Amino acid sequence: MAAANQSLRPKVVALYKTLLHLGKDYPKGYDYFRTKLKTVFLKNQNLTDPKDIELMIARGEYIVKELEALYMLKKYRTLKRRYSDIK
Repeated sequence: MAAANQSLRPKVVALYKTLLHLGKDYPKGYDYFRTKLKTVFLKNQNLTDPKDIELMIARGEYIVKELEALYMLKKYRTLKRRYSDIK
């Protein structure tokens, strides 16, 4: 079991770093996002079952995709507002 958990560790660390990077543009601010992210990761640090860890990684990757979509939509709306007003 411990070997399986150690093989998942790089995935978890990479996910954490990705989420931290995405948190820079979070609407409520980076500090808010970072504290929430840290709280969630610390809450789940005692997971030992590889299936549970994989499930949480999948949930985190889903959140990454949702945040990216949110930021793309925000940028699109901003550009549309800037250029559609010009007539």
